[in-house]
Amino acid sequence: MTGLPRHKTRQHPWFHILRTKEMELLDPTVRANPRRVRELLHDDVLEFGSTGRVYNKRMLLDMLSGEQPSSVVIREFAVRQLAADTALVTYRTVGEGGQEARRSSIWIRTDGVWQLNFHQGTRISRYGF
Repeated sequence: MTGLPRHKTRQHPWFHILRTKEMELLDPTVRANPRRVRELLHDDVLEFGSTGRVYNKRMLLDMLSGEQPSSVVIREFAVRQLAADTALVTYRTVGEGGQEARRSSIWIRTDGVWQLNFHQGTRISRYGF
């Protein structure tokens, strides 16, 4: 839960821009395109993986290059503005095998360009605990 009513986050001017960028990063075609992924990721990006491992930009690019393609569905997408050019994005994904995860990202805009600066994905237990 983001603390903001759903209709308020959908009205945020960054909602559609950041949702599109998050969807790009989850798209198997984009993930297989190192040039595009480099453009979407900030040079100082950090990701906390579901295993607790920490990834930087180089590690993410290496990891994506060997990834098996899969698709996910985004649900409960919300945007919270943190500063003039910074946003927290939260959402839930459901993968092909039914695996669900809660995800959060921090996006920053520099010279009009949005880039992912931080991401964390946490698997949701199928058993509710």
